[in-house]
Amino acid sequence: MTVVTGLVVILGVIFLVGIFAMGVYNGLVKLRNMYKNAFSQIDVQLKRRHDLIPNLVETAKAYMSHERETLEAVISARNMASDARENAAAHPGDPAALEKLGKAEAGLGGVVGRLFAVAEAYPELKANQNMMQLSEELTTTENKVAFSRQAYNDSVLSYNNKREVFPNNIIAGMFGFHEAAMFQIDVESERQAPKVQF
Repeated sequence: MTVVTGLVVILGVIFLVGIFAMGVYNGLVKLRNMYKNAFSQIDVQLKRRHDLIPNLVETAKAYMSHERETLEAVISARNMASDARENAAAHPGDPAALEKLGKAEAGLGGVVGRLFAVAEAYPELKANQNMMQLSEELTTTENKVAFSRQAYNDSVLSYNNKREVFPNNIIAGMFGFHEAAMFQIDVESERQAPKVQF
């Protein structure tokens, strides 16, 4: 084997490695953009949810004047969740931002649930057309959030799988492709088995 042939072989190997690295890099970029887009869909639905809550509180205020503490707790939780949503939207995939968002959303869900439980004691409020419409819109939005969250988590799983397999993990490490976090809202009641009584 001559020097020229050896040089051609070495250049060919370097070329093939470069093509492979470029393919992995582009694939990781594509998957990262997919999970960021999927998070933006969650962001849209959470913003809608956060925008509905003040209207819900205003409607309830007219009937629930003695429940000021509950109404203030809902607004406070909504503001914290809105801030956490904005932070997570600026850093989709960041574990700390998503953990904070998950906790804020779980807290918001808890106080909104408490608001609906208290509203049960006010038949006029339950029968109010505006309250019924807002409740329906909130329920629909909750379903859309759950669907968007599932799509986001699926995108994150694809990205993380591609990023972690060998030899992709070498290229991912070289170019700073960090692990993306799943978006989970930990509500303890969802983790407990339902109690059935006969």
